[in-house]
Amino acid sequence: MIYIALFRGINVGGNNKVEMKKLKSLLERTGFENVVTYINSGNVIFKKSGGGSEAELARIIEQAVKDEFQLDLKIVVINSNHLDAICREIPADWVKNDEMRTDVLFLWEKYDYPGVLDIIKYKEVDNVKYVPGALVWNVREKDYTKSNMVKLVGTDLYRHITIRNVNTVRKLHEMVNNLE
Repeated sequence: MIYIALFRGINVGGNNKVEMKKLKSLLERTGFENVVTYINSGNVIFKKSGGGSEAELARIIEQAVKDEFQLDLKIVVINSNHLDAICREIPADWVKNDEMRTDVLFLWEKYDYPGVLDIIKYKEVDNVKYVPGALVWNVREKDYTKSNMVKLVGTDLYRHITIRNVNTVRKLHEMVNNLE
């Protein structure tokens, strides 16, 4: 099985700096195979013989990062089938460009349920879709400041998500498909 580890808060604003080359090496030493990183924001694709639950794999990686880099980072781990299911649910015309912003908010278990939509109270400028494991949030770039997405910062929900733009998610999906 192929897995994807999505780090929260790595290499953001000069904080929690970790070189992807060093992270790749750490995961290989920890027993993960075919480790590939993508961009500097903590996206790691890997295989694990014997597998394990996504939550167990996340705990192993979090502890290894804490031991190696003295950073207490949170991670969401999903398998390739889960990433595929999320990508199938993202409308093709929801993109990230100069006119539109689409982000995928990967959810920790605490908020991974359809009722999470009631918590965020999105506005009419927002298009928000719950898919198991994620929220897909789409808004016109000109309406971004009117969006309730900006009001998530600082909330408990915000502390239990890691966000990737749709271009990154689609690239990870492509990379995973090339490995299978």
